[in-house]
Amino acid sequence: MERIIAPSLLSADFGNLNRDIEMINRSNADWFHCDIMDGQFVPNMSFGFPIIEQVKRMAQKPLDVHLMIVDPDRYLERFKEAGADILTVHIEACTHLHRTLQRIKLLGMKAGISLNPHTAVSLLEDIVAEADMVLIMSVNPGFGGQKFIENSYSKISRLREMAEKKNQNLIIQVDGGVDLTNAARLYAAGANALVAGNAVFKASNPEEAIAGLKNA
Repeated sequence: MERIIAPSLLSADFGNLNRDIEMINRSNADWFHCDIMDGQFVPNMSFGFPIIEQVKRMAQKPLDVHLMIVDPDRYLERFKEAGADILTVHIEACTHLHRTLQRIKLLGMKAGISLNPHTAVSLLEDIVAEADMVLIMSVNPGFGGQKFIENSYSKISRLREMAEKKNQNLIIQVDGGVDLTNAARLYAAGANALVAGNAVFKASNPEEAIAGLKNA
């Protein structure tokens, strides 16, 4: 499957956001990853609609928006209006996940499901066929720069086995502690979309770092 690299804007320099957006546009990256945090679902807050709209105006690649918020159904239409192309919600935050995914698709976006590190892949058995993407959190969500959780490899492998039976076009994305030391192993486990923050934006040459992740 095609490899997808989605640099996380959470690690960008917000004093020079336009510069960092232009860098991603020039690079081999495929998507812009935007983490939305509300201070309730996760113990941190990030940016909201004005930043998403600013990124959309400059971005030449799709916006991959990850909602780490409670009751995401309240805002599906608003994120579509702001420019989201892929919208991912947490299984832990959705009471009626099937309905939420249907609504995201009806709005014209790709629909993703995210799992926290403690959440079993088996919970996706009856819903994975409805998703365009599943995002495996390989750190506890809420903060950048955390250490990769090793159990994530086996979760990715189990999910890929499930996808082969129920949804062969499923994109498996990994977010948290992703860098050049583990990218190849993540691909081998079955992932095909990697989110990277510090590994890109703290690199001496971010464009080379993106290329390295893509070709690991």
